[in-house]
Amino acid sequence: MENIIRIRRKELGLSQEQLARKCDVSRQTVNAIENNKYDPTLSLAFRLAKELQLTVDELFTPS
Repeated sequence: MENIIRIRRKELGLSQEQLARKCDVSRQTVNAIENNKYDPTLSLAFRLAKELQLTVDELFTPS
């Protein structure tokens, strides 16, 4: 199952680097989150949700 963060990022036409810059983290952090190797802090989860135009629940609740 593909990660919703990766799916939404691609829908919005953003690279990992672009999303990382918008969220003030490294590209490696975005990659680790997308590959389920890193759980973001609450503040990063809110930044990701804002930039991806989703709620935190939509980002992290399995479908």
